[in-house]
Amino acid sequence: MAEVASRVDAAWRALDDVLDPEVPALSVRDLGIVRDVIDHGDALEVVLTPTYSGCPATEVIEKSVVDALVAAGLGPVRATTRRAPAWTTDWISDDGRRKLREYGIAPPSGSAAVTTGEAPIRLVRRERDAAVACPRCGSKHTERLSAFGSTACKALWRCLDCREPFEHFKPI
Repeated sequence: MAEVASRVDAAWRALDDVLDPEVPALSVRDLGIVRDVIDHGDALEVVLTPTYSGCPATEVIEKSVVDALVAAGLGPVRATTRRAPAWTTDWISDDGRRKLREYGIAPPSGSAAVTTGEAPIRLVRRERDAAVACPRCGSKHTERLSAFGSTACKALWRCLDCREPFEHFKPI
């Protein structure tokens, strides 16, 4: 059993180096899209949940994940996509949120109000254009310039104190 655990553990460690193609400051683990790594004896299965069903990077991510695990000597590997429950920004790790700030992207604020296990999803009304802290100076004296940034999951904001534009990873 220790051999199986070490193979799965090695896979998780290898996935720390697979960067998201749209936000290369984060690994696929930081982003929370790797749901599980399963050792079937003859092959590893990596279960992925895309950030949204139409994510254009899904196939690139799957290939990068498989290639990284094969390169680590853990093959054969197959990737499985699981869309339910849907990915949420709550799955971004604390380390991932720190990396987003360091990269100049404001991490999603608050909670997307999704629970795990058998608990139901609860919907919470969000304050429209609630203050988003500038990832450069930390000021909450900011304004939204556009609902969309370089990707659909980000919005374009500007800090009114340091005057720098930045993207905000929208809570989903």
